[in-house]
Amino acid sequence: MIHSLGRVLAVVRKEVLQLRRDRLTFGMVFGVPIMQLLLFGYAINQDVRHLRAGVADLAGTQRSRLFVADAEASQVVEIVSTAASAKALEAQLRRGEIVVGIFIPHDYERRVARGTAPAAQLLVDGSDPMVLAAAQRLASTPIPRRGIMPARPTSFEVRAYYNPERRSPVQIVPALVGVILTMTMTLFTAVAIVRERERGNLEMLITTPVRTPELMVGKILPYMLLGMLQVTLVVGIGAILFDVPVRGSLLDVYAVSIIFVTATLGLGLLISTLVQTQFQAFQLTFFTFLPQILLSGFMFPFDGMPRPAQWLAQVFPLTHFIRIIRGIMLRGASFTEIRHHLVPLAIFFAATMTLATIRFRKRLD
Repeated sequence: MIHSLGRVLAVVRKEVLQLRRDRLTFGMVFGVPIMQLLLFGYAINQDVRHLRAGVADLAGTQRSRLFVADAEASQVVEIVSTAASAKALEAQLRRGEIVVGIFIPHDYERRVARGTAPAAQLLVDGSDPMVLAAAQRLASTPIPRRGIMPARPTSFEVRAYYNPERRSPVQIVPALVGVILTMTMTLFTAVAIVRERERGNLEMLITTPVRTPELMVGKILPYMLLGMLQVTLVVGIGAILFDVPVRGSLLDVYAVSIIFVTATLGLGLLISTLVQTQFQAFQLTFFTFLPQILLSGFMFPFDGMPRPAQWLAQVFPLTHFIRIIRGIMLRGASFTEIRHHLVPLAIFFAATMTLATIRFRKRLD
């Protein structure tokens, strides 16, 4: 019994020493719970507020301006743009610049005086049911009245766009394209360089005329094809089984997916130059994947998060891709209308590929 206990303690001592040497694993022990506590306790907010809103005030009266001010005072919406018509508000919704449009018609004063119908309209991007629910709460809540407001309360008529039935698959499936690509593409390439080292092939690659940038590009090209196959699979099954629409161009879907795949592959290559084993590659991939899925707008509305969390989310490729893919598939946005969202993806790819190339050169030295 004593000898058996001694052998167990020897194995325990060996594992402790190995954990001390593996700084990445030891850091994950503290890093993962701290990150989850901060994300769920601070960044994730089910009470959606400060929704990006645009205003088209065709009445232009003091009463209509106070009406908009009271709506913003509710903290459900935050005015970020103005428009000249309802059609202009719809264009802003389609481009993803706003998620709520406040339309006040020319006859606003007459509607207020009659008090028999809503005096204004809320045009809501209903592709996210939580956003639509928040907008409906605004419409059903009496707006604070000031001295010139009528005795009978006026409210909004809600017009839900893109997913008026509030079906969850319509919201989830397009974003799931990005989530699946982020997880698989990053993981595939994260183990690429490490696998070559563990199999002893890295020394052979060093002696060949292949340059570092050429090696990096050669590593990611096969996975781009696999990424396109995954896009086809998710979009096809979503359309057949869940009736998820593709209102925009399918060619645009593939074009932006290729750009997104290259960005995630760049992140995977950078991870592969930072780790020593495939197990560490799995760990670091998970560590970068978790904040992306929580902060990107896939699970929780982006507008409901605090400003610092939104700024952090802007760094992640998934945040921008979800806006793009939902814009094309659900809102029917064209490539030109969402091209400004592609700039962060290009910058991210250039940065990660540059760092990966530099890191790999240092390893060769």
